[in-house]
Amino acid sequence: MIPLEYMPPLMFGGLVLFMLIGFPVAFSLLALGLFFGIISIELGFFGVSFLQAVPQRIFGSVLANDLLLAIPFFTFMGAILEKCGLAEEMLDSMGQLFGPIRGGLGYSVIIVGFVLGAITGTVAAQVITMAMISLPVMMRYGYNMRYTTGVLAASGTITQLVPPSLVLVVLADQLRTPTASADVGSMYLGAWGPSLVQIGLFMLYTFILSRLKPHWLPAIPKEARTLQGWALWRQCLRGIVPSAVLIFMVLGTMMLGIATPTESGAMGALGAVVLAVIRHPQFSGVDKKIFRAGMVGLAIAAGLGLVFYRQNVGIAPSAKPVLQAVLAVVYISIAWLIYRATRLKDLRELIVVGYQSTMRLTAMVVFILIGSTCFSVVFMGVDGGKWVEHLFTSLPGGWLGFLIVVNLFIFFLAFFLDFFEIAFIVIPMIAPVAEKVLAPVLLAQMGSPEAASSAALVWFGVMLCVNMQTSFMHPPFGFALFYLRGVAPKEVKSSDIYWGALPWVFLQLVMVGLVAAFPQMVTGFLDKGVASSPNEELRIETPASENNEWTASETPQFSSEPEAPKAESGEQAR
Repeated sequence: MIPLEYMPPLMFGGLVLFMLIGFPVAFSLLALGLFFGIISIELGFFGVSFLQAVPQRIFGSVLANDLLLAIPFFTFMGAILEKCGLAEEMLDSMGQLFGPIRGGLGYSVIIVGFVLGAITGTVAAQVITMAMISLPVMMRYGYNMRYTTGVLAASGTITQLVPPSLVLVVLADQLRTPTASADVGSMYLGAWGPSLVQIGLFMLYTFILSRLKPHWLPAIPKEARTLQGWALWRQCLRGIVPSAVLIFMVLGTMMLGIATPTESGAMGALGAVVLAVIRHPQFSGVDKKIFRAGMVGLAIAAGLGLVFYRQNVGIAPSAKPVLQAVLAVVYISIAWLIYRATRLKDLRELIVVGYQSTMRLTAMVVFILIGSTCFSVVFMGVDGGKWVEHLFTSLPGGWLGFLIVVNLFIFFLAFFLDFFEIAFIVIPMIAPVAEKVLAPVLLAQMGSPEAASSAALVWFGVMLCVNMQTSFMHPPFGFALFYLRGVAPKEVKSSDIYWGALPWVFLQLVMVGLVAAFPQMVTGFLDKGVASSPNEELRIETPASENNEWTASETPQFSSEPEAPKAESGEQAR
């Protein structure tokens, strides 16, 4: 007979074995969960009725999880923006803007990678697009090959951290405990500080390297810069301004409390199609007039809303007809642009490809979630939660030792698993331990135990997000390196790609250390003295517990907004 205390390590060891074999993760999780569930029933650890929690959680926490609807929206948005020509134009204009200085092309790749990361959210599309555009240019002007491949891969993986990153959405859904949660809005707010600091580290490394080895990062000759003066700035603004508008539509509306992540993702998907239409060569004069009319109507509606918002009063009856009229113009303009997207053959084909890639990614996420749900229910049923808590709380060094061990563990797993698999398998196990260990560290800063618990999960999640960037970068299994190898010309050696990635992996690990040492970098933007941010209504409750000891109806409610978890959209969410 197998003792109960042996079951959690056996389940975890079996999972590692399946990962090493290379069996699909979703089916590995499902098979292990069912196998050990049957064994546990035979050994009397729990009854057959306990496994009823598996379908309840699949239908209640996976298939009915409104928060996960943001994933297909953001995926579709990235697929459209990948092919609409925005990246090409921004890289060309930024390259000419920074061209006169040493390392100018490197600075432009880092900045454009940051901007694209805030509107696409997909590493593969970003690395491939930037490599196809910038790699030949950097090779032509004599940039060191290892620096070139490294900066292209690293600037592509920054999209993992920059909101609206899919990683942050998934982590927000998984970082839930019986007493606290990390909502998407708080994760986005917490990620801004580390993402900006990481960009600063990348640019600082480029600056130092350009001074130590100036022949590695030469300036572009003057005769190669075709744009100067206002023409150059106009070209830069033509890429930056639409990107800024789209970023506000996705992030600004959510952080202002106007939209939930699902609603902001839908606006981002719609905005990506509109952006692709207005950048199309066949965007005619009539189309431009209708588009401008819609933009004027949108500006008037936003102005009216801002005026009445500052006065803290509702829309005046006399202003309602005006507001309705301008919104009608906006809707007609958007409807016309969507119609034009269906009439342009290449754009219509692009939308179909976007739908297909979105369907594949969404199906993969759902299957992994179903498998991880089955695994986690059985794992908690055999006291796996207590095993994990004892394992990590008994580490030497307190909270700092906990962070060091967990980050090393995640760094090791990232050699073999992608971020979806790590988030769905590992995070639910260690989230309760992270709250227990890290919340006291933030208590004085956050002002209340409830706020400290939620902030601890956000801090922990953002730190892991920085760490999981390395899963795309470190040899030999970094997918960003595979993408780069796939589009690089034959004269680019694989050894240059792998060796070129190492300094950037080191910088990402330095960033993990900075986030661990300075939690204010993450928590400084969060609300103090409350359980969570105003976006707490996005938390998805679990209909059945993982440890069979509490249910969603028994989950302690936050005192700030006790009814918030019931709303996800509509007037109550606003």
